[in-house]
Amino acid sequence: MESGPAIFAGLVFALFGAGLLVWTTTRVRHGRPVAHGVSPVASATAASVAGLVALALGAWCLTRL
Repeated sequence: MESGPAIFAGLVFALFGAGLLVWTTTRVRHGRPVAHGVSPVASATAASVAGLVALALGAWCLTRL
């Protein structure tokens, strides 16, 4: 019964992380800003790190089944 919440949390983290990485990559490739009013390099780096952390958390949750 405890595996249900772990699966849900793992999938949510993984989907969010993957979506954020795809969105960030798309914005950078088209030359559009990732965040307004911030350095393009800093915002792309911060978004990429956040996406990778979310993917790692998702993987961690899914390995705890």
